[in-house]
Amino acid sequence: MPRGSKDKYTDKQKRKAEHIEESYENKGVPSDKAEARAWATVNKQSGGGEKSGGSGKKTDSGEKKTARSDSAKRAAKTREGKPRASTDSLETQTKESLLKEARSKDISGRSTMSKAQLIEALRKHQ
Repeated sequence: MPRGSKDKYTDKQKRKAEHIEESYENKGVPSDKAEARAWATVNKQSGGGEKSGGSGKKTDSGEKKTARSDSAKRAAKTREGKPRASTDSLETQTKESLLKEARSKDISGRSTMSKAQLIEALRKHQ
């Protein structure tokens, strides 16, 4: 359980943390870890509770806005994908996903191939 009172958080921040926590739990993360991660995410994006009073540590609203923007950009970057036709996309895949793709294309000898050999075979098959 995260430390401290959540009284200084707005209702919107509390809803956001709850939504993030549910998302983590759906992915199989234990409840206590999911809650801690959710509040850490809210703190990272907004700089902490936004109601007046609190710890005495002041965070400028401009800094909070920049932190939110930076966090959103980092999150979007992790969601960026490469097109399946791209040859770079094969290197970024795991060996298991390459095996699955080789199985769907019925490439023989795939089970004994290394990751590099799978990539080469998939490129030849395209």
